[in-house]
This record gives sequence, C-alpha cells and structure tokens, in this order.
Amino acid sequence: MIAIIDYDAGNVKSVEKALHYLGQDAVLTRDYEILLRADKVILPGVGNFGDAMMRLEEYGLVEVIHKIVEQGTPFLGICLGQQLIFDSSDEAPGVKGLGLLPGTYHKLPDSEKRKVPQIGWNDLKFPNAGDLFAGIPEHSYVYFVHSYYLDTPDPSIITATCEYGVTVGASVQKKNIYACQFHPEKSSEVGLQILRNFISLTGGTK
Repeated sequence: MIAIIDYDAGNVKSVEKALHYLGQDAVLTRDYEILLRADKVILPGVGNFGDAMMRLEEYGLVEVIHKIVEQGTPFLGICLGQQLIFDSSDEAPGVKGLGLLPGTYHKLPDSEKRKVPQIGWNDLKFPNAGDLFAGIPEHSYVYFVHSYYLDTPDPSIITATCEYGVTVGASVQKKNIYACQFHPEKSSEVGLQILRNFISLTGGTK
C-alpha cells in the first residue's frame, strides 16, 4: 500500500488518481499508524513553504515523516514536497524545513524571456544515475509549476536537472529519499514511468 500524506496542500488528489490508474492501492491519509505501515509514502503538494510546514507541524506529521525515513521506507516528495525535505526556503525566511537533505531554495530569476513561476514542459539532463529514471532517455520532457530552485552543498544527490535561467535540481535521491520538483502525475507517459519506477523500489540504493 502507498500512503499519500494529507496535509491540506494542493494537487494531492491528482497523485492519488495517477497511482490508482497504475493499479496501486493508494490512500490519502494523515493517520500515523497507516503512514508508518505503508510500503511507500509520498509527500506531494503545491503551495507556500511556510504554510506547508505549519500544517505538517500542526498535524504532528514532521516526527512521523522522520520515522518513515529512518525505518527505510521509500519516500517520494513531489513539487513542494521536494522543497520541504530540505532545510529552508527564501519563500519563508526563518522557517525550518524537514531537514532530511541539506540545502535551501532560492527564487528563480525573472526576465522578459523567462517568467516566474516556471509553468510548462522542460527537458531533463541526468548528472547522476537515479532509480526513478530507469528506462527513461535523457532530454525527456516533464511538467513543472514552481518558483524556487535548489541550492545544495551535496550535488551528488541531484539525479536530474533542467535549465530555466539557472540550473534547476529537478530530482534528487539519497538512500530511500526520492523527490521530483516537477509533477510526474502530470507528465504523460514519462511521468507514469517515473511513478512505476518508484512503485517498483524495494529501498534506496545511493
């Protein structure tokens, strides 16, 4: 069973629908016992970094997420869910993220050619091998909706990038922690294959 963390964030239902389409038993929940028993856990979301962390704290989910990761359960962050697994974001100065991986998020540079947020399709490069991209060719296109990019002291965790005025860390992996800045559930067959790859995981390998 795949558990999707319910913390009143946007876009969580589309992830649930994509998993059901792939024939998976998926449940949207904030029940601690269900989350801790799940075979895999997903933290999706669209919204504000500070508001999201406030809700995770309010529902007692921060401690639960750390326990999920510590017990080795494959854990996937999507969009805002990727940002939340890091230390902080300029979107919410002074607010601590989950701190599962080192790094912070900065605002994408705005220009006449590139509007912020980045909304639309962009192609991926693979600087490091990543389990989520098995069978997916480099320069495949995926769908983004975001305004911030990752700055991390550990580039080895970045498994996919795209260019949008800066190099965007589009996906990361460390042991059983996985994340996508883009939306696999909105990225056509490429996105479905990424979700299939996550479903097939037995644990992190990096």
